[in-house]
Amino acid sequence: MRKADLVAAISEKTGVPKVDVLVALETFFKEVKGSLSQGENVYIRGFGSFVIKRRAKKIGRHIKRNEAIEIPEHFIPSFKPAKVFVEQVKSQVTSLPKDSFEEDDDE
Repeated sequence: MRKADLVAAISEKTGVPKVDVLVALETFFKEVKGSLSQGENVYIRGFGSFVIKRRAKKIGRHIKRNEAIEIPEHFIPSFKPAKVFVEQVKSQVTSLPKDSFEEDDDE
């Protein structure tokens, strides 16, 4: 499902015009990004948490030059689904479509 599909589905189920749903969704995304960029996590009960994770400083390798480089400490956004959300998905999803991001079993 893409953003356009999500907007259409919400609009159809609520009766709110697509433009208004799109504005609300974009505002939600903007607020989540803004909160995370200020170091503040976002918690949505029953859905999940948008959190900042710290990545420690480490040594990487520049493959073309075959030399070690230092990767500084940095922070990345992450999503952690709520337990209720995870259990609902586990109980309802029985298989994935062929074009989804399914992991290979032969690894």
